Amino acid sequence: MSLFLIAALPFLGAVFPALFIRAGRNASASSAGLTTLLAFIGLMLHAPAILRGEVVTARFDWLPILGLNANFFLDGLGFLFAGLILGIGLLIILYARFYLSRQDPMGQFYTYLLLFQGAMVGIVTSDNILLLLIFWELTSLSSFLLIGYWKHLPEGRQGARMALTVTGMGGLAMIGGMLILGHIVGSYDLTVILQHKEAIQASPLYLPALLLILAGCFTKSAQFPFHFWLPHAMAAPTPVSAYLHSATMVKAGIFLMARMWPVLAGTPEWFYIVATAGLVTMVVGAVIALFKDDLKALLAFSTVSHLGLITMLLGFGTKAAAIAAIFHIINHATFKAALFMSAGIVDHEAHTRDIKRLGGLRHLMPVTFTIALIAALSMAGIAPLNGFISKEMMLEEASHTGWLGNAYIIPGLAVFAALFSAAYSFRYIGHVFLGPKREDYPGHPHDPGFGMWAAPAFLVVLVVLIGLFSGKIAEPLVQVVADAVTQQHPHVHLKLWHGVTPALYMSIFAVVGGLLALLAHGRLEAIWNALPRPEAKVIFDHIIAALTFVADRMTAGLHNGSITRYSLVMILFCTGVSYVAFDSGTLPAATRTVQEAGPLAILGWFALVVATGLILRHHHNRLLALILIGIVGLVVSLAFNYLSAPDLALTQISVEVVTIILMLLALNFLPKETPREIPQQTRLRDAAIATVGGLGVGGLIYALMVRDFAAGTISDYHLANSYKGGGGTNVVNVILVDFRGFDTFGEIIVLGIAAMVIFALTEAVLGSKVRAYLLNRKPDLPQDGDPHPLMMVVATRVMMPLALLVAAYIFFRGHNLPGGGFIAGLVAAIAIVMQYMASGFGWAAERQRIFYHGVIGAGVLIAAATGMGAWFNDLPFLTSAFGYIHWAPLEEFEWATAALFDLGVFLAVVGAVLLALESLSRFAWQPGMTSEHAMDINPARDDEPKIKSEV
Repeated sequence: MSLFLIAALPFLGAVFPALFIRAGRNASASSAGLTTLLAFIGLMLHAPAILRGEVVTARFDWLPILGLNANFFLDGLGFLFAGLILGIGLLIILYARFYLSRQDPMGQFYTYLLLFQGAMVGIVTSDNILLLLIFWELTSLSSFLLIGYWKHLPEGRQGARMALTVTGMGGLAMIGGMLILGHIVGSYDLTVILQHKEAIQASPLYLPALLLILAGCFTKSAQFPFHFWLPHAMAAPTPVSAYLHSATMVKAGIFLMARMWPVLAGTPEWFYIVATAGLVTMVVGAVIALFKDDLKALLAFSTVSHLGLITMLLGFGTKAAAIAAIFHIINHATFKAALFMSAGIVDHEAHTRDIKRLGGLRHLMPVTFTIALIAALSMAGIAPLNGFISKEMMLEEASHTGWLGNAYIIPGLAVFAALFSAAYSFRYIGHVFLGPKREDYPGHPHDPGFGMWAAPAFLVVLVVLIGLFSGKIAEPLVQVVADAVTQQHPHVHLKLWHGVTPALYMSIFAVVGGLLALLAHGRLEAIWNALPRPEAKVIFDHIIAALTFVADRMTAGLHNGSITRYSLVMILFCTGVSYVAFDSGTLPAATRTVQEAGPLAILGWFALVVATGLILRHHHNRLLALILIGIVGLVVSLAFNYLSAPDLALTQISVEVVTIILMLLALNFLPKETPREIPQQTRLRDAAIATVGGLGVGGLIYALMVRDFAAGTISDYHLANSYKGGGGTNVVNVILVDFRGFDTFGEIIVLGIAAMVIFALTEAVLGSKVRAYLLNRKPDLPQDGDPHPLMMVVATRVMMPLALLVAAYIFFRGHNLPGGGFIAGLVAAIAIVMQYMASGFGWAAERQRIFYHGVIGAGVLIAAATGMGAWFNDLPFLTSAFGYIHWAPLEEFEWATAALFDLGVFLAVVGAVLLALESLSRFAWQPGMTSEHAMDINPARDDEPKIKSEV
């Protein structure tokens, strides 16, 4: 199965759980499980090649000029993490089906879960760091949805916001670090970057890149001092917690450190930053976990500690430490997922997670007790379970590592953390399951059905098997992963018994110390509670409050809602930058002479200047200003035509007509004049700045027009390739639908969104008191009793088919002569607008059967489908194809796929303009006010005018 499909399956499958929930909870869960199973099977099909040391790749050059390629690759490291993500994800889906109650929206849960799963698979298989960054941020967004799944809980909402804030900020830092790496190497492909260790570490940008990348890794993997967000994420449902802590979210930072290990590790900076952060996190998490009474909080801080353990091993920078880190990633995923699921079972059946309200559950829940016992003993590092082996390997590496020349700091703190790790693991067993039965459980504890304990039971079987047969089960996988991480092909040899070594003594000391700490838990807890210590959540809340206050003050000071101020800052900045560029640059001598202006050009220029001056003088009179703006637009369109740009002239005059009509509608509900609020000195200042800016722009245009452009410009390319590349002689239209079709596609989407925003705003207003005010307001002038003049009604009826015919003519000629879909759409929109103007909104709305939202959507879809059609010919998106067709009895004619794209533009423009018109027109229309007859003539009573509606 292609890596593209493996990465895409979770995203594609995310749609089905929400749809299938109507068929029942089983259908929803089955659809999610089937999607994950298919992706997992596709991944396992590559297992033989991966275990042979091969690398599977899939490449697609998306935007090669920007270095953004949709490239995926699968080596040992990616295979391990993808297997954990999909394999444990499959178990979580099964577990969640029986854990979630009927009140929980299960379809929504599985949709969020698959989106998160897809983002994680994308991270571990991406071969392009820009693509990896996209998936990285998607994990933050999708985990936000999962952590805040129980929206009715305040702690759930706060935990989701905290996770998004911390990991999102780290992700922004990581973007900078990754871009620096790409700049150093000259490529954004990971497979290329991983081959340039010497260049990266020799670069002066190595340390900034390292710090920024580690900021992203540490925040995502909850390393000190960013560890505090992870326990607060426990407000999520237990299936989410089990998934985040064992195989996904928090392992993303670990994965990236392992992925970048070949090029970033091996320096003192890497050792002291990564190893120290991991060591501190391991100790802090272990100590805090021992004194948590909430089962999930205890397990959350234990995850923090174990993530610190893995980070510390990666920070050591040795091959043996990297092997130990890889093996512990596998072991931690198995026992931690089982522990969280067993904690969820206890909470589900006993209705509490408070350890002090539990105890004696082994008598009531023997199956759950067995699962929890094995998983907790593995977490404590007890033989012969898998956690014992990786803990021994960690202690062995710690015993050989010094810190600032001291050989005892790292081994001592590692043993200290292992001691507390054993202590909280024993507490999980002893205080929850051992001891006598109680009579005051909030619920009635008992083992759940098979569906809920099957997933954790499967995981603890792996815990035992990997511990007993690590050399056969885990060693081949760890070997290929170690090859991928270190790129040095280290020898991996996993075994349960390593002999009598310093690590064994350290391990025994930690286990015995853990038992003693458990026995003294009451006294240690009293000391812990008495000690003053910072509360991370309080600090975080204070920091957020302070940042919010500063941001509010800055926003209030800079963004006061004055368009004048914004324009002032922008014009001053642009003018200043332009002056510096002009003053420091070189300007060659002029090569063209100024042509003599004819009387027609002088007349047009004079009209433009006069109209512009009158706008400045009479801008308070909105209607007069709008008329003058129309004159300006008309003169500009004539100037375009005079300068041999008929396409621009047609577009300008069409846009001008539509804009004036829509603005007339909008201004109809505003005062006729604006208040004079700007002082005289402010107007003089603005006039001076505008004059300087205008003279600067005019000077730039003049400087360009009197000089020749260098050969080989983009315009030369368009002129040379318009016909042979796009099949059209109208260069402007070919640019719009082919060379820069992606721009046009984006523009029609934005145009449609703008029209829908107008519709949404008017919908909101129509449901408020504003509509009543608009409808009941008294007109400023007396009505003439003839809102729809007969002459105008007849004229528009006659003109409509002619205008539509002109629109069709302009549309079909556009590829070779002035015209095209955009202009044709405006002309067709004007034809329909005239009906609204002549006969009113009510009459026209009742007689049109067009759903304008659908017209916009159809236009965008047709344009998109045309663009995607190029993919079938292995061409880039929106590449046009053309040829000549001869259909008897017609003459031979040209046909280009650009016509279909232009059809999409046509429909989007028509739909957007008419939706905006309809939205504004509804302000003045009420149901029941529609004329039943054309031209408002009532045959029964024609002795008085009937005002039925107004535009």
